Order: sequence, then C-alpha cells, then structure tokens
Amino acid sequence: MCGRYAATAHPEELVEAYEVVLDATDQPSRSLLRSPQQPPPGRPDHNVAPTKQAPVVLTRAPRGGGEDAQPVRQLRLLTWGLVPSWAKDPSGGTRMTNARAETVLDKRAFAPAAARRRCLVPVTAGTSGS
Repeated sequence: MCGRYAATAHPEELVEAYEVVLDATDQPSRSLLRSPQQPPPGRPDHNVAPTKQAPVVLTRAPRGGGEDAQPVRQLRLLTWGLVPSWAKDPSGGTRMTNARAETVLDKRAFAPAAARRRCLVPVTAGTSGS
C-alpha cells in the first residue's frame, strides 16, 4: 500500500455497506497527533496519512460488555500505524504502516497483530503521497 490513501465514505454509508451492528465512531479514541486532525476523524478524507484516525470495520466484543459479551461487527476510529507490544514509545507506529503479505506472519512486529487483530480498512483509492 502507498503511504497515504483516500477514505471518502461517511460512517452511515460504511455501516450499511458492511452490515455493522455497532457504530462506535463517536467514542473517544487515542490519537498520536499533537494538533487536531483535519478533516476531523470519521469525516471523508482524501489524504489519510500515518497517525491519522480513520474508520475501520472489526469484529470484537463491545467495550465494557463484560466477560460474556459476544463479538459484533463494529465501525471504530483507529489510528493508522502499528505500535508493537514490545515498543517503548508509541511514536514508532508512524513508521510501521506497511507489511508484505509474503512475510507478515514471519516479522516480529506484525505477526501477532496479523494473527489475532485483523480489521477491514475501507479505502476509496490510493494517493500519490509518500
């Protein structure tokens, strides 16, 4: 994948297209950015770059649902990048945005996430950014 992408769908469109049960885009999430993101997270963006928050579709038990909560398809805002569990500083996630399909399960930084924490990133198009 290129360094940036366009995500121009509105959350309501993604909820319908991906049969989302829980739209959690209004819930607070952690950002690595020092300044407010423009456009705000969850709005159509023609220039999604590493560290920006963007909508993703995932299947997880709802937050605060307790031990017996069943997984449901959710739409959430997540920060683009990967902070490995062994990293001491979350800013390393700005550099870890691409993995090769052929070796993703062999790389220490990507393997645990690829095996257990997958999600769908709705992308309209790649851009010609870095």
